[in-house]
Amino acid sequence: MAQRRWLQTVTRHALPLLSSKPTTSLKPLPHLPAPISLKSILSPKPLQQFLYTDPTLFHARSFSSSSRDDSENEEDDGEEGSEEEEDYDSDSNEAEVDDVTVSDMKREYSAEEKEAEAATIGYKVTGPLLPSDRVLKHREPVFAVVQVGSHQFKVSNGDCIYVERLKFCEVNDKLILNKVLMLGTSTQTIIGRPILPDAAVHAVVEEHALDAKVIIFKKKRRKNYRRTKGHRQELTRLRIADIQGIEKPQPKVDPKQKMAAVKQQEKVAVAA
Repeated sequence: MAQRRWLQTVTRHALPLLSSKPTTSLKPLPHLPAPISLKSILSPKPLQQFLYTDPTLFHARSFSSSSRDDSENEEDDGEEGSEEEEDYDSDSNEAEVDDVTVSDMKREYSAEEKEAEAATIGYKVTGPLLPSDRVLKHREPVFAVVQVGSHQFKVSNGDCIYVERLKFCEVNDKLILNKVLMLGTSTQTIIGRPILPDAAVHAVVEEHALDAKVIIFKKKRRKNYRRTKGHRQELTRLRIADIQGIEKPQPKVDPKQKMAAVKQQEKVAVAA
């Protein structure tokens, strides 16, 4: 079948050459070694040789899909190009936001601005921790509910809490947490409206650290859009040193021990 098609193609190209007027001088074609006769064309062996020596007799067929598929491919390419442009725009916007945040972090604040912004968050820096300060000394059981930023914490003496990174403080700085919402002991409880103006919670900055990594994955189905990011929140570890603003409970005395002490005093008085 293939040879028959090949013969038809060769004869179709050879007939115009034979029907043309003979010329005085026959010169071989530039791409052929010698002139080709009809006998050599019709014989099977030279035909195979002619197939390899004259590749111009065959038309290259391109096995492609229909024009509809081509148009769909072009539309898909256009959509992908627009999506790449949108992704580029989003990436550029994110870069601009990152630049803004970095510029804010590098901004130099005055002492008054630092104090005002710290007050809005809910703390005040009183100075560095001195060696003579006893932070973990024994204190009475008192609890307090404090607000730092947008989070609330229930703390007691000696507790350790993690808050979002505080800007204007360093390690071993002493802080006063001003926004105290509630104080309480085993015998009484004081609730603020919304805060207690005379209450204060003293804390010490122990460390600036990073939280565990959180994976952020975004996807838009059928849009070839996937983004994976990781985030580690900056944290500050605080150690609660003292809670002020409430009457400390009196230490409870066992009545049996009290009676034993009274009897011991009476025995000493009688012996005297």
